[in-house]
Order: sequence, then C-alpha cells, then structure tokens
Amino acid sequence: MQARLSSREGQSVSTEDEAIEPVAAAEEWRERHGSSRKPTINDVARIAGVSKRTVSRVINNSPLVKEKTRTEIGKVIDIVGFSPDPQARGLAFRHSYLIGMIYDNPNPQYVVNMQQGILAGLNKSGHELVLHPCDRESDTFLQDVRQFIERLKLFGVILTPSVSEDERIVEMLREIGCAYIRIASVALEDNDNMIVSNDRIGGREAGRHLAGLGHERIGFISGKPSFRSSRERRAGFEEALAERGLTLDPALVRDGAYTFQSGLERGRELLQMDPRPTAIFAANDEMAVGVLQALSIAGLRVPDDMSIMGYDDFQISISVWPRITTVHSPVSRLGELAAEKLLLLKEQEGLAGGDETCTPWLIERESTAAPRK
Repeated sequence: MQARLSSREGQSVSTEDEAIEPVAAAEEWRERHGSSRKPTINDVARIAGVSKRTVSRVINNSPLVKEKTRTEIGKVIDIVGFSPDPQARGLAFRHSYLIGMIYDNPNPQYVVNMQQGILAGLNKSGHELVLHPCDRESDTFLQDVRQFIERLKLFGVILTPSVSEDERIVEMLREIGCAYIRIASVALEDNDNMIVSNDRIGGREAGRHLAGLGHERIGFISGKPSFRSSRERRAGFEEALAERGLTLDPALVRDGAYTFQSGLERGRELLQMDPRPTAIFAANDEMAVGVLQALSIAGLRVPDDMSIMGYDDFQISISVWPRITTVHSPVSRLGELAAEKLLLLKEQEGLAGGDETCTPWLIERESTAAPRK
C-alpha cells in the first residue's frame, strides 16, 4: 500500500512499508518546528497530500471539496497552526479578498440589512466586505465606481437596487473583467448573475390584503420613480386590485422617495382629498410611518379612520403604534445569496447555476382593518 511519510523538510514521500496519515504527519511537523517557523500553504498541501489549490478551496469554503478531504485538511491546518495571510493571498491570485457592495439607496435600514446578509454569506470564506455608496445621477458615477474597484483590486462586487438596474455599470464591469451579482426586483439578464426579489409579488400581496378588507378608495405612495422596485410594487398592487374589479385612481397616487419625510408630505396631500382614501399603501415602511405621523398630526386614528400599509418589514414597522402591516422583503437573505453566488461564480469560472429568487410575504399587524361604514 502506498502511503505518505513526512521528511525532515516537511515534504511527503511515498513508502510501501509505513503509512503516516495527515494528522500524524501534521503532529510530527509541529513537534519538529514548534513556533520556530510559521507554516505555509505549501506545507499544509504537502502534509495533507493534496494540491495547493485544494487547500485554497478549503480556506475559501468552496463547495467543490469533498467533506472528507475538507475535514482532513482542516485538522492539518489546526494542528500546524496555519493562518492564511490575506495580503499574500491577494498578491498570489492577483486580486484582493475584498467584496464590494455598491449602493445608491436612501433607506439606511435597507443598507444595514443587506450588509448583514452579505457578511453572513461570506462567513468563513476568508473574504471581507467593503462598502461604496454612490450617486447614479453624478457625472462621475461610472468613473468613481471603476476607480473603487481597480484601486482595491476587488474579488467581485454586489450591485443593489437601483445601481443594479443601470446597464452602464454592468457594461463597465464586463469591460474590466470584474465578477458581479445583481440584486433586483426582476431578472434583468438571462444568465448566472441575478438574485431576484420579486417585488411585483409583494405588491400583489398588499393589494389583496387591502381589497380583501373591503377598501376600494386606496391611496398609493411610490418610491423613487427611477427605482424599478417602485414600479414593480405598483404593478403588482394594481394587478391585485383588478382581481377584485377595482382600479387605482391616478388622483390618489403620489411619488415618494422611500424616505420618512416624503411619506409625511405625501400623506398630508392625500389627507386633503375629498373624499380622502380609506387606506394608503406606502411602497416602504419609512414612508408608511411618515403617513402615520401625518394622520396623528391631523388628529386621525389608525386604523379607525384610515388603514396604513408599508413594505419591507424593517425594524421601524414595529417601533411605532399601531404597528405597521407590511410585506416582508427578505433583504438579508438576498444579500446572503448574492455573496454565496459570487464566491461560487468565481470558483467555477462563470458557472454558478441559474438565477436565485426570494419571495416576499404579508405581515399583518394593527395598522389595517376594514373601512368604517
């Protein structure tokens, strides 16, 4: 039987007489060198009897390594005390171990939730996350993003709405050869680079809920018109109303900006309508809470005088009273899937499987009820 035997230099050699398993070889290496020499990835590969690439895959938590091999290499790493140097790894592979999250989103909670999800997806991969806020309307938008990527030699980037909806940045990423994953409300390209949030389904849930309670005169406050998610949520909402034979009155539609202040201002406008709506669907929770504030200032009660509904299910939706009925958008999970898919995309050199989707769902709370007759 052919086996491995560690030489004095830590190299594995073959012998027909005696077998030294990787764990035993690792213990021998540690006894010989102690703390006098820091182990390298080459040492780990020789001791484990595998290639340097296989060790690298284990370090990066690649799904392409068999569990038995992963376990053996992990034991060797622990015994010899190997710790990969991120800077050296970046030089060796001609890129850093940094993942960029690029965003232009006015909602801080969205950014935080997305960041937490991406970090969960990168856990134990040896990669780190760096953030790059940007302004899509800036004349230097593309130049700034390109400099960010090239300066840090990013492993890849995750594009969040509405940056992900901009085809100019995708063309630029392809040009410079930077791997990317797009998170968007719909599939924007027919390949492996998409994570889909299905905002139209969420809008449909909102419409079915309010129409099912008996509301017919319903106001709608959209997000930024430039955001695809805003248009998708409205489209789904109108589809659900049509199922009940209802239509969304254009006079009851207002453009918001996904911010509390825009919800407050647009809510005040809708309250001045005569007759005013019996319910308002705001396209995110920040705006819904702004509407709630407008009703409180006007001396109106929720849901007795008007029902309010939001979208996202962020912390703010349960930090007020009444708590906001909303549509849960699994933002953290979207970020986690994007990170996992980006790592796999790089590992398999462009073959990461089909697009991934997450489905939003209704969260019913105290801010909605049947309209008073």
